[in-house]
Amino acid sequence: MTETSRNGSPDGGQAGRIGIGLDLDATHLRILEVLRENGRISVAALAERVGISRANAYTRFEALRADGAIRRFTAEIDHVRAGLGITALIFVTVRQQMWRQFRAQLAHMPEVEYCAVTTGQHDAMIQVRMTDVAAVHTMVTERLASIPAVKATETVFILDEVIRRPYVLPSDRGPAWSTRRPAPDPAGGEVPLGKMRFVGAAEGRAQLQRDV
Repeated sequence: MTETSRNGSPDGGQAGRIGIGLDLDATHLRILEVLRENGRISVAALAERVGISRANAYTRFEALRADGAIRRFTAEIDHVRAGLGITALIFVTVRQQMWRQFRAQLAHMPEVEYCAVTTGQHDAMIQVRMTDVAAVHTMVTERLASIPAVKATETVFILDEVIRRPYVLPSDRGPAWSTRRPAPDPAGGEVPLGKMRFVGAAEGRAQLQRDV
């Protein structure tokens, strides 16, 4: 996407909405769909793809950026071509009073692509991309295992990434999909199929989330 200024908009009418809580409509979502395919598209080409005027596309794009709906632009690489052909998920059990140390140590591991606090049997999930299986083994057994905050780990290798999208949007589900589903009636008697069971976070994990 061509870089544009944040100081106002060509048609002024919607400039007051920038940064104060933008309500996304179908046109905003369509803009995000196009940017998902090509983040370097020009404003003129974006307007043509979405079916709006260039001024409208400019204003809406600026509003999406200023409001934080668009956080940043980056490049998507082919990890195999870049020499990182092995992807693994490492599930970590953390000593509950040592979350701060765990976070601090992860910050010094550039091979960690993603880390999330999770519910369930483990406390966190780490995704790494490495050159080979031996590199993953070294990281888990020597680096992670040496962190006092780490109590246990479980490693799962990814064999094939079937779907990996830059991001998903509510509009991907189609107009027939309701974004809000009615809550189950507690007096109905039956438990809905597929109901999820969540494991409550320990005190240390809750503190971690507040610190984010």
